[in-house]
Amino acid sequence: MSPPESFRAAFGRLSPLARANVAALGGFVLLLCGQLLPQWRHNPDLAHGLLMPVLFLVLLHESRRTGPRRYLAGGAAATAGVAALALAGLAVLSVAGLYAAAVDWSNALVEFLLATALSLLLGAALVAVADRRIRLVPWNWTAAVAIGLWPLTAPIPSGMYSRLTLALQLWISTGVMDVLQLLGIAAHRQGNIIELATCRVGVEEACSGVRSLVSCVFVALFFSAGIVRHPWARAVVIGVAGPLALAMNFIRALTLTLLANSGTTIAGFWHDATGYAVLLATAALLAGLAMGLQEEGESGMAKAETGNPEVSSSALSTFILSAALAAAALLVLFFGLNTHPAVNRNAAVPDLAALMPDTPAGWAAAATPDLARFRDQLQTDVLAQRTYVGGPATRAIQITLYLAYWRPGQTPVSLVDAHTPDACWPGAGWVAQPPGPSSPGLGISGRSLSPVEQRLFANSGVARYVWFWHLYDRRRLSYENPYSAAELLRLAWRFGFRHDGDQMFVSVSSNRPWGEIAREPLLQEFFAHLQPLGL
Repeated sequence: MSPPESFRAAFGRLSPLARANVAALGGFVLLLCGQLLPQWRHNPDLAHGLLMPVLFLVLLHESRRTGPRRYLAGGAAATAGVAALALAGLAVLSVAGLYAAAVDWSNALVEFLLATALSLLLGAALVAVADRRIRLVPWNWTAAVAIGLWPLTAPIPSGMYSRLTLALQLWISTGVMDVLQLLGIAAHRQGNIIELATCRVGVEEACSGVRSLVSCVFVALFFSAGIVRHPWARAVVIGVAGPLALAMNFIRALTLTLLANSGTTIAGFWHDATGYAVLLATAALLAGLAMGLQEEGESGMAKAETGNPEVSSSALSTFILSAALAAAALLVLFFGLNTHPAVNRNAAVPDLAALMPDTPAGWAAAATPDLARFRDQLQTDVLAQRTYVGGPATRAIQITLYLAYWRPGQTPVSLVDAHTPDACWPGAGWVAQPPGPSSPGLGISGRSLSPVEQRLFANSGVARYVWFWHLYDRRRLSYENPYSAAELLRLAWRFGFRHDGDQMFVSVSSNRPWGEIAREPLLQEFFAHLQPLGL
């Protein structure tokens, strides 16, 4: 079994153009790390991303040291693979830039697409440098995992995140209720909220299991590449990761519920301590499983492929990769030059309470007193909500107005996107209904409020209509046609790219459709107050 050639020797045999490709890829890795660093630092779901740059280099090193050191024969198939992966990476990068024009660079979908584009470009480079005439990085599972882990360090796109967290919240709360009934503990569940005899316990997003699920899959992939050597063992480690993460998080939720039922205050120490304990225990169990599946003796290294080490790299593959990286650099430069500081970044924080309309004659109004409990979840303390009730008792009209504000650069757009009614209302027992025919925009006092998102929910036979808007840098984020590249490019030229803008989320909900409440003076006054803020 021949020892692996040193990286310095292999790198020294590269052509100047191939060396430039490696340097360019290193630059793209650093750019993505800079983009994702705020997420890694402030989003607990992605804290494992802080280790990614080191793990990336460790896995690449292990791919050369422990093998198997398989190399590709080159030829038309390898060249086509380089071209296909490079073109896919450029396409994904272009889409990420267009979405950034509409929803900001910190949007979850944008950052996920950026990470995916990097993985595709790195994959093209792997096919090129795994040629047996180059032998810089071998073609094996360890190298593939080093490249494929990048998207797992980016935030999950908001729509997928909302559906996943909601499904997990309801699954955990249902399971906990079943166990409580087996134990003879009186409890009632409504959505993701469990009402005990002495308190209420809510399975919030942080307790849904997404954090442990993503981290567990990330760790399992790393262990599959760094510890075990056989495909069946790797499949076992990866296959066990998801169910293990969900099971451990369920145990945590049940433990916290039982503690709350016994009178223990679970907020603070117990909530955080059990969370960290679950993550550490899950990682330890996976590590033990991986080491138990690691076979003694044969390391799985294959003899290096034969070939002439003096032959230079495949000129065509190197040229294709260079052209793709140059195009990627131009795309990044184009998007970067069109990104400017937000126009209203120095604007004063609005007084949300003052934006709420006065109570009309014959109506009753009440502010929601406990909004402060959502500060940590929403990452803002500038919140206001007021409910108005009026009209005849038999057909009373109820209108709830909600406002939330984030200072410039305070939180990513993706966090605001993740807390729409689609994510929050079902957790409280409301079931989404088919909204029926909807217009692209709503009118109030003779002006249009488009674009608007409209929803319909029902709970125990009661229907609620919901309309909401997301403002960024005092302009409405447009979701008119997110699948149209032409529309997104038009938005880019019209608004340019912005960063560090302030954000506001506006929601109106009622037990009556828009046509029956649009003429109400309180609603007209509300939107008149919001017009200077971009709505």
